[in-house]
Amino acid sequence: MLTGSELLAKVKEVGDVSKTELATQCGYIKTKADGSTRVAFTAFYEALLTAKGINLAGDGAAIGKAGRKLRYTAKVQGNGNLLVGKAYTAMLNLEPGDEFEIKLGKKAIRLTPVGAAAERASGAEGVSDEGDTDTSTAED
Repeated sequence: MLTGSELLAKVKEVGDVSKTELATQCGYIKTKADGSTRVAFTAFYEALLTAKGINLAGDGAAIGKAGRKLRYTAKVQGNGNLLVGKAYTAMLNLEPGDEFEIKLGKKAIRLTPVGAAAERASGAEGVSDEGDTDTSTAED
């Protein structure tokens, strides 16, 4: 798949052809499990916009599954569970079975990874500790 200036040059070179042919000639083809192929239009257009210097993310917000922006909010479900979605756990490199320390504040719940989860989460890219405050007290 062509990107950047190579993609722009190829688009100019190919000229007046269909959108399908243009994306195909630039290498934006995916092979399905059954062996058939499809044109990856979304990837093609995103690469084209990026090559032209247009950033669709704009504010740098994280993007979850299906291209939706993460809202960084959660709702308590009917059974009392508080669900944190896969997009968030993936950002912290968390795996099934990882454990957390639960700290309750006056109006907050803080989950802190422990053990192996803490090590993987500390290496997470694009995640800041903004707003972290040390709630521990000094021992005498």
